[in-house]
Amino acid sequence: MTEITSNPSTASWRDFYEMCKPRVVMLMILTSLVGMFLAVPGMVPVNILILGNLGIALVAASGAVVNHLIDRRIDIQMKRTHNRPLPQGRVDPLQATVFAVTIGVAGMAILLLWVNPLSAWLTLGSFVGYAFIYTGYLKHATPQNIVIGGLSGAMPPLLGWSAVSGTIDPNALILVLIIFAWTPPHFWALAIHRKDEYAKSGVPMLPVTHGERVTKIHILIYTLILVAVSTFPFFSGMSGLLYLLAALALGGGFTYWSVLLMVRPQPTTAMDTFRYSIVYLALLFLALVIDHYLI
Repeated sequence: MTEITSNPSTASWRDFYEMCKPRVVMLMILTSLVGMFLAVPGMVPVNILILGNLGIALVAASGAVVNHLIDRRIDIQMKRTHNRPLPQGRVDPLQATVFAVTIGVAGMAILLLWVNPLSAWLTLGSFVGYAFIYTGYLKHATPQNIVIGGLSGAMPPLLGWSAVSGTIDPNALILVLIIFAWTPPHFWALAIHRKDEYAKSGVPMLPVTHGERVTKIHILIYTLILVAVSTFPFFSGMSGLLYLLAALALGGGFTYWSVLLMVRPQPTTAMDTFRYSIVYLALLFLALVIDHYLI
């Protein structure tokens, strides 16, 4: 195993920012915002809009830092992650731990003091699920890691909804279910592209343990499940025809990439599928907001 040599004097604010996984957190906050907007007929109170998402973002970023801490030994073996601050020694584990605790406690304090206890405890549950249950155990225990552990990453719409309403609403759970169904095909596409690196690091991702063919079948099945689940907001009365048409069109695109990945893959198809999945989720949730306010 490659040894990690710390040289924390080289750390900059960019290293701490990178450990927060800002792009992942921003996508989470987008879905949290949608949960907030759908929870009310009009505008979300400005204080909840700002402080609720700030608290959720800080706790999510804390979970990302813990992920960097736990995975630093395998990150150095993977091309995608070997240049992260901890594997390269620009930040040492103690610094990262103090940083994670500081922003996590700050996020929880904001939610408890200025939002509501339900949203705070749900956010904490999501943090524990991602940082410790998924990263610390499931990721290394089973090839179904991303399926079982995906629930914690699917929570942001419920966190946003509960921040506004103080309740756990069935419609918010539908939004959680959409992200829960989206996570496996999204991540398995990346896992196919990085199969050799996961094999080298010893992480039992599905393409490593069962092969690419089985993984591609799983991706297609979960994509079809996702397309079906994405229609639930229409049939529950949460959204209208505009959203339904957008969901079907976007789902058709995801299905196209999943089929292409299985029957006629090119060297870039897995990453193209992964990138489309991110665009898919962002546009799907934007369609929910547009439908909510314009229809």
